[in-house]
Amino acid sequence: MTEKLTDEERAEALGGLPDWDPVVGREAIAKSFRFADFNAAFGFMSRVALRAERADHHPEWRNTYDLVEITLTSHDAGGLSRKDIDLAHFIDRAAGGT
Repeated sequence: MTEKLTDEERAEALGGLPDWDPVVGREAIAKSFRFADFNAAFGFMSRVALRAERADHHPEWRNTYDLVEITLTSHDAGGLSRKDIDLAHFIDRAAGGT
């Protein structure tokens, strides 16, 4: 089973993830990404999807044309886990530091 981060681990991890915000009322973090167009947004989502599938850890997300909104949480842990933090770092790199 995936281990939920402690409050201290969570605070430390979020310090290294600029612009990822806690989701009110949930044990989750979220960030929005804007791209040049739908093609760029979809390409980004494809890169993230391939990584998420390999990690067996999938984001909650929504795409509207050039905007991708992502929420990360570990349902089996009941909150944020190391898997979320690792995926968030990958997502930031895949977005080109956005």
